[in-house]
Amino acid sequence: MRILEEFWYGNIEPTEYDTSSCKEYKEVLRLITRNEEKLLATMTDEQKELFTCYTDAVREHQMTTDCLIFQNGFKLGARMMLEVMEE
Repeated sequence: MRILEEFWYGNIEPTEYDTSSCKEYKEVLRLITRNEEKLLATMTDEQKELFTCYTDAVREHQMTTDCLIFQNGFKLGARMMLEVMEE
């Protein structure tokens, strides 16, 4: 049960993932950043405030979605392990 112990003591962070070797991730992040900078450069202060509220809501939605996906994946993995143990 070493992995459960590591998880308990906070040595495993399930939401962390290494993006340094993922070329597609880096490219999409560059595109998002470049487009956000261009968009912000054309906005009034009021529009920037509205855009910030929008991006905050999108981030919150994404975090909730990520959490649900993690939970479902964990449950699926547990069900697989139970099935393997039954055989």
